[in-house]
Formats: sequence, structure tokens, C-alpha cells
Amino acid sequence: MSDLVVYYSMAGNTEYVADKICAETGADRLRLVPKKAYPDKGFAKFMWGGACAVMAEKPLLEEYSVDLSKYDRIIIGYPIWASNYAPPIRTFVLDNKEALKGKRFAAYACQSGKGGEKTFAKLAGLIGISGFEKSAVFVDPKDAPSAEKDAKIEEFVKGL
Repeated sequence: MSDLVVYYSMAGNTEYVADKICAETGADRLRLVPKKAYPDKGFAKFMWGGACAVMAEKPLLEEYSVDLSKYDRIIIGYPIWASNYAPPIRTFVLDNKEALKGKRFAAYACQSGKGGEKTFAKLAGLIGISGFEKSAVFVDPKDAPSAEKDAKIEEFVKGL
């Protein structure tokens, strides 16, 4: 079985988890990069990012090359913005809707606050699946590391 980790990371927390998944499983990775960067500091970061998530924005992404037919499972990672998955994930799913059919899925979310669990049902609905094989929410795994948080990531990876 071959896995692909598809993720968007602004502050590095989601990438931190992607690094651990890829190191442990040998999964390939695809980092999504918006053509227009979101504000990443202060009030603008939360206001702009949250508004874009709530408005179901579909931002343009930097070009990427991936043959999704090579993968059995897609592991999707994202930060939580206003109790939603980050908009670049929406763009990826909608741009690859046909190629994602018949795949298996897992997902993880990184957050500083709350709302992560709710996003899995929203994302599953966008993909057109009933749910994820495995899902987990991580609270600031890079920004506030701890042995407990790393153990939770390890448990998620072992469950894949």
C-alpha cells in the first residue's frame, strides 16, 4: 500500500506532523502552497484566515505535480481556522475530485483552540465519503511540544 500525505501548513505545526508520518511510514508528501500567502501574524492572521474558511474560499495554489493513481490512501493534514479546515485543502479536493474517488482516507488537524473534531465531518462531506479510517486533532505540536503530544502523534501513525 502506498500513502500520500497532502497538507497545508502556515505556522509549521501541520508540517511537523507530516514529517513524523512520512518518517515512520515512508509516505510521500505534497505540501499545498497558496499563490497568495495569507497573513501570518497578529489579528489579521485570525481575521483573514477565519473569514476565508467560513466563506469556503477556494484559493489558487502553486503548481504541483502528483499522480494520485499511485496511492491507495491519502492522509490529509491542515490547521483549524474558525472551526473549518484551511481553504487550500478545499482547493485540492475540488481540483482532484475524480482522482480521489475510490481512495482510502485518514486526516489530522492542528489547532490552538477548539473545533478540530467538527472539521472531519465537513471534510468527509466535501470528499464524498462517510468518514475517515483514522483521524486525530493535535494541539500546537510544534509550537508547544511535549512527550505527551509526540506520543499522541505516534499513536495516530501506528494506527494508519
